[in-house]
Amino acid sequence: MGKIICVGLGPGDPDLMSVKADRLVRSAANVAYFRKAGRAGQARRIVDGMLAENVTEYPMEYPVTTELPFDSPDYNALLAAFYDDWAGRLATIAATRDVVVLCEGDPFFYGSFMHLQTRLQGRAEVEVIPGITGMTGCWHASGTPITWGDDVLSVLMGTLSEADLVRHMQAADALVVMKTGRNLPKVRRALAAAGRLQDAWLVERGTMPGQRVARLDAVEAADCPYFAIVLVHGHGRRPEAME
Repeated sequence: MGKIICVGLGPGDPDLMSVKADRLVRSAANVAYFRKAGRAGQARRIVDGMLAENVTEYPMEYPVTTELPFDSPDYNALLAAFYDDWAGRLATIAATRDVVVLCEGDPFFYGSFMHLQTRLQGRAEVEVIPGITGMTGCWHASGTPITWGDDVLSVLMGTLSEADLVRHMQAADALVVMKTGRNLPKVRRALAAAGRLQDAWLVERGTMPGQRVARLDAVEAADCPYFAIVLVHGHGRRPEAME
C-alpha cells in the first residue's frame, strides 16, 4: 500500500521549503495539486523545475472560486462534492502507490487539504509535512517584527462582515488579514473605522517574484491583488538597554 503525503511548500519562494518537503517533491512519482480551471496553480508554480521527468500529475480543479458567494448553499454544495470526489480518487491511488499533494504555506493553516484530510480518515494513510505560512513570509518581507512582548495577534479573513472586522481590529495589538482580493475595499473601511488604517501595510506576492510592500492607505482603492495580505504590526513591550 502507498500513502498520501501532503507537503507544505511555504510562502512561495522554493528556497523556503523544508529539507523534507524538497526531498519529497523531487522524488515524487505522483503529484496532486489544487488549481483554478485554466490556471497553472500557485502550488505547481512553486515547484516548477523540481519535479521528476516521469512524474504523473493530478490537477485538482476547483469547480468554483469567486463566482458565487462563499457562504451560499450552492457554493458549499459544489465544493463538498469536489472534496468528496478527490478524497476518493486519492484514496484509490494510495491503495497501490504514494501520492504527494502540494499545498502552499502550511497545510493545517487555512489550507484546502484540510477538507481532504478529514474525508480520508480510515480510508488511506496520510502524512502531513508542515510549511512556513504565507503570512510569516509577508511580515518578514515588511522588514518589521509583527509582535513584541505580550502583543496579541489576530488573524482575520477578509470575508468576515465589516462589523466583525472592525470589532476584531479594535481588540488586537497586531493584525494579519488574509483573503483580501475583492474584499480589500471592505478591509480598508474597517481599518479606518477601527483607527488602524494609517498603520496598515499591503504585502503582495510575499517572497515571490513581483513582491510589493506598500502602505495600504497609499494603494489605489481599485488595486485588489489576489495574492496579498494586510498587516498591522504590534508595538508592545520592548526592553531597551539602559544608557
